[in-house]
Amino acid sequence: MGLLFEEIDSQPSAIGEISLRRRRIPALGDRDIYEVKLGEEFLMSSMFYEAEIALADLGLAAVEGETLQVVVGGLGLGYTAEAALKDTRVSELLIVDFLETVIRWHQQEKVPLGKVLNADPRCRYIHGSFFDLAVDQQSGFDSNNPGRLFDAILLDIDHSPRALLHQSNASFYTIENLSLMARQLRTGGVFALWSQDPPDEEFMAVMEQVFVNNHAHVVPFYNPFQNAQATNTVYVGVTA
Repeated sequence: MGLLFEEIDSQPSAIGEISLRRRRIPALGDRDIYEVKLGEEFLMSSMFYEAEIALADLGLAAVEGETLQVVVGGLGLGYTAEAALKDTRVSELLIVDFLETVIRWHQQEKVPLGKVLNADPRCRYIHGSFFDLAVDQQSGFDSNNPGRLFDAILLDIDHSPRALLHQSNASFYTIENLSLMARQLRTGGVFALWSQDPPDEEFMAVMEQVFVNNHAHVVPFYNPFQNAQATNTVYVGVTA
C-alpha cells in the first residue's frame, strides 16, 4: 500500500512556510490525497475540489464568444486551471500565483495535474501577486502585452472576501479595486470568485456596484470526514 504519509516538499516563502504533503486514509479508499499547507493552515486538499472545478465551469458558462483569453488567480493543486482548459473555446490561460514554490511543484510534476497543465500549450504560469497585477493599469496581468483585455478572470486565493490569507488582501474586495481589475476585462467579460463561506450579502452589494448579472452560486459537495454535505460559494459577475 505504500506510505500513509509523506511530506513531498517544504519551502519558506514571503508569507510563511509552504508545504506539499501526500497521505492515504485507508477508510476512504486506496488513493493518494494531496494537501497544501501554509504554516499550520490548510490551503488546498485533493479531498475537496468540486467547487474549484465549478469556479471555472460557472465562470466560463457566463462568457459569450470564442477564442477566450482567461486568467486564473491562484494555482492551488491545478483543478480550476484544468477545468478551464477543458473548455475548447479557451485559446490561452494565464495562471497567476504569488508562490514560486507552488508553480515549481507543477512544473516539476510533483502534483498530479502538473503533467496536464505542462502538456497544454495554451497554459502559461505567471509568478506574481494577483492582487498587485489586478490593479496595475500599466502592464496588467500580461507584461508581454500591456493593456491586454481578457474574457474571464477566475480567482481562488483567499478563503473568502472576509477570511483572508493576508490582511493586505482586504483592499481588493472593494468597489475601487474591483473596478480597476474590471478594466482588464472586455465588455461582457466575467469575474468569478471562489469562497468557502455561504453567500455574503455585503460582498454581493459590492459586486453589484461593479458588475451586472451577479449571482452567488452555492456548490454542494460531500465531506467524508463529516459524512455530510458541505457547500462552497462561487460568485459570478459580468462587465457592463
